[in-house]
Amino acid sequence: MKDTITYDLPESLIAQHPLKKREKARLMVLCRESGKIRERSFPGIISFFGEGDVLALNNSRVIPARLKGRKSTGGRVEVFLLKKAAPFTWEVLLRGNIREGHSCIIENPERRRDFLRAVIRQKKENGSYIAEFDTDDDRDIFKLGDTPLPPYIKREADAEDAEYYQTVYAEKDGSVAAHTAGLHFTPELLDEVAGRGVKIVYLTLHIGWSSFRLLKSEGDKVGEEFFEIGSDAADTLNEAKEKGRKVFAVGTSTVRALESAAEKGKVNADSRYTGLFIRAGHDFQVVDRMITNFHLPGSTHLFLVCGFAGTGLVERAYKMAVEKEYRFYSYGDAMLII
Repeated sequence: MKDTITYDLPESLIAQHPLKKREKARLMVLCRESGKIRERSFPGIISFFGEGDVLALNNSRVIPARLKGRKSTGGRVEVFLLKKAAPFTWEVLLRGNIREGHSCIIENPERRRDFLRAVIRQKKENGSYIAEFDTDDDRDIFKLGDTPLPPYIKREADAEDAEYYQTVYAEKDGSVAAHTAGLHFTPELLDEVAGRGVKIVYLTLHIGWSSFRLLKSEGDKVGEEFFEIGSDAADTLNEAKEKGRKVFAVGTSTVRALESAAEKGKVNADSRYTGLFIRAGHDFQVVDRMITNFHLPGSTHLFLVCGFAGTGLVERAYKMAVEKEYRFYSYGDAMLII
């Protein structure tokens, strides 16, 4: 798998906590045409926008997907929500020994008077399970859950994460991992972008289980994720492309949605699951500029970044980021590829 990179990362560079001021992240700027790499602070991204450009944002909201369960024997189990499959029913991951047909009590130690029951109905071929809850009100389930921090953040989620592991423009429940490139934007910064004559559009791609998968061989499969692009957003994007303006996509999830909906250089309004795997050789039809974070080796996100910027440039950038002690991964620093 030569169209991506690997690198050695000191554990100390994996950001364990969010910045209290989102916009204070560092920004590394990669120019694909010249091969140059520059450094800025994130608010400096403003200077790269031109009037009539489009900023595309993913408005999916991270759900509190991590549920703590207790079996009838008293043993502990973790139920991790993936997506709603039907009324009362969710596809989940399980941690802890619980068999099909058995149930567990879902509770939150801080709210002991609130609890739910979940019955494990079926194991799927992909290793996930189908769980049936005794409520169809997602809010009743969510209020017992914790923020689903990734495993490289070595601590329990807290109230701070409920705020910061979420973009300020998150709206539609459905993601089980954060749209991390968007974490750096504040309402004030978005207002400043709009003030330069940039059009801001929102689409939805619910980041799913596939976000956690690390690909190790050519046969590894890339999971599907649901996305939705409305007609107004599609019209705005297509008008900008026709006028020769630039489309800035915030995050690999936004890139995946836009390129999945692209046909002959235009964006179609669409609502469906996509299994598109973007890597070297992909013909980018819509996205001209990308804002992203620093990603794990083997992740589909890093394959996409290498496909957009070129593996050589990305390899130099990551080496520089390690040497200059950038913050990596979800709560880490940002990259702009132009």
